[in-house]
Amino acid sequence: MSFNVHFRDKNLSPIWHKVQRGERLTLEDGLAMYRTHDILSLGKMAHFVQQQKSGDAVYFVLNQKIEHTNICVLSCKFCDFATKKGRPDAYEMTTEEILGKLTPHIHEVHITGGMPPDWPWERYLDIVRSISQRFPNTDVKAFTAVEIDFFHKKFKLSIEEVLKQLKEAGLRTMPGGGAEVFSERVRKLLFNQKIGAKTWFDVHKTAHRLGIPTNSTLLYGHVETLEERIVHMIKLRDAQDETGGFLTFIPLAFQPGDTGIKPKNQFTSAIDDLKTIAISRLMLDNLPHIKAYWVMLTEEVAAVALNFGADDIDGTVGGEKIAHDAGAVSPMSLAKDQIIKIIRDAGKIPVERDVYYNPLNVYSDNVIGKIPYLNSIPFYANFEKRQFKMLPVAPRRMGMLSERGGIDAGPFSLVDYLRQEDKLELMGWCIATRDQVKSVMLFSKEGWADLQGKKIGITDETTTSVKLLQVLLEKKYGVQAQFERLHSGINDYSRFDAVLLIGDEALRRNKYGLDGFELVYDLAREWYEWQKLPFVFAVWACKRSLAYTTKTELNDLLSRSLSASEEDFLAGALLSGARIGLTEKETQEYLAGFNYRLGERETEAMGAFGQLISEVEGMTSSKEAIWGE
Repeated sequence: MSFNVHFRDKNLSPIWHKVQRGERLTLEDGLAMYRTHDILSLGKMAHFVQQQKSGDAVYFVLNQKIEHTNICVLSCKFCDFATKKGRPDAYEMTTEEILGKLTPHIHEVHITGGMPPDWPWERYLDIVRSISQRFPNTDVKAFTAVEIDFFHKKFKLSIEEVLKQLKEAGLRTMPGGGAEVFSERVRKLLFNQKIGAKTWFDVHKTAHRLGIPTNSTLLYGHVETLEERIVHMIKLRDAQDETGGFLTFIPLAFQPGDTGIKPKNQFTSAIDDLKTIAISRLMLDNLPHIKAYWVMLTEEVAAVALNFGADDIDGTVGGEKIAHDAGAVSPMSLAKDQIIKIIRDAGKIPVERDVYYNPLNVYSDNVIGKIPYLNSIPFYANFEKRQFKMLPVAPRRMGMLSERGGIDAGPFSLVDYLRQEDKLELMGWCIATRDQVKSVMLFSKEGWADLQGKKIGITDETTTSVKLLQVLLEKKYGVQAQFERLHSGINDYSRFDAVLLIGDEALRRNKYGLDGFELVYDLAREWYEWQKLPFVFAVWACKRSLAYTTKTELNDLLSRSLSASEEDFLAGALLSGARIGLTEKETQEYLAGFNYRLGERETEAMGAFGQLISEVEGMTSSKEAIWGE
């Protein structure tokens, strides 16, 4: 995909070259971007990176903010929300009052608040547990690192034990609040009673180790320097290199209110906000998402930010008080239809998500699904979008969106295509392997025969590979195992006897290993040695209901894109391979193992696999829960 930027500020040119080559930006690069007056070029660079990561998608969530109490033992200078017990403005919510704020259509409840001196530990667990039991389809995102540290000290529990108990009660993810800015100078000036960078990272890294993904933030526009902002981003980037557990980064514009803190300007400017969004997208190359938090940015600035690197606009955010108590001028909530309109007006795809960024609903036409793995690059490297919009989405989620009518065409997982043959029309392309794949891997503590009755963790991303695993276990080896679907964030693999991973993560783990799992099996190789056939993991298909002219244009675009890619797509492929950790030779060898055109052997393999699936369909009820998803 060509992407030209005409710079008015020539100091941005070397940064742009780094971005295109996938090189990591430095502190000096970050400062140069903050100093520039070429705001449009900065936005275009960030938009380029956002397109590589999220395509045309902008995510939002139907969420409810719960601030269970404003009574707090701390007295941070920048906080207009907290108060002390007994004051007229103090409040405390009961669990039933909290439940009364929720409805079944809410996908995420975000819980943060004050830290009262007299609440028992069980009261916090009861809030999380009660929400999870009463609203099982609502994900709980709760408690900042500051609150987790408070629980650890007050209740004499380790940080790990606090998080374990919350996870057992139903905690899914953690918000990123409490980071403020990772500067001891600023901490001593504004929140000297509050945790600093070391403790914040200790809490989040512990959560990641336990399989709890988290978010991250930066509070900017008060007394921090531009260098302190960039250093903050670099520290987050380093931590993400270590754990991979951060879902998103949220720059939070400071709301001065009546705090007594007097920044140079009462509020951050729109230019500063857009620069910070764009720079964070460029600096944080390893974080999946950047959020334009409209509550603090305002609806208008957030809308522009969607073309400055942001791919998330948060959501309906009912019940938010902390920012508004400090003077935020945005409306108290934003209706779903208005959010969809904002995203559409920015030329993007409105994608309703869950807490892990799994797409639930898509509100756009002519949406092409894009499998975001290295092996799919030949289809997309030279694809001219024209009337179509691109949505990167894992194979299983693409199938789920297709069932709801949210995807018009894409390389569907083979099993999803077979399930939806009545409404999907087969096209002439596929993702098939000859004798091995290297990216559909079973990492195991046991040999095949010893997996009888053992527990296998299955990546959330797969529909076909998990069926292939079942066929291999039951028909080739005569073994029946228990499968448990993992969530799509980071996971704790230690409790499983084997783990099935696919795509780029499987490639990475195949090269560097997965701790605790000594045996590694390539499922495509297992299939080939058994059946002497290639394996078809995905086939291109489109809605049968698509207009004939739309199908014709899509066929033409795909044909030309694949032909062009086969002649020259190596540069983009090598960059993607390098991000995984592959050498140029490893990337070339990997891609040489695929066939992208549907021929007689591939058709024969599809038939053989379909027959084997039908033979193992006499499932136990526990299996049906997996396959029926």
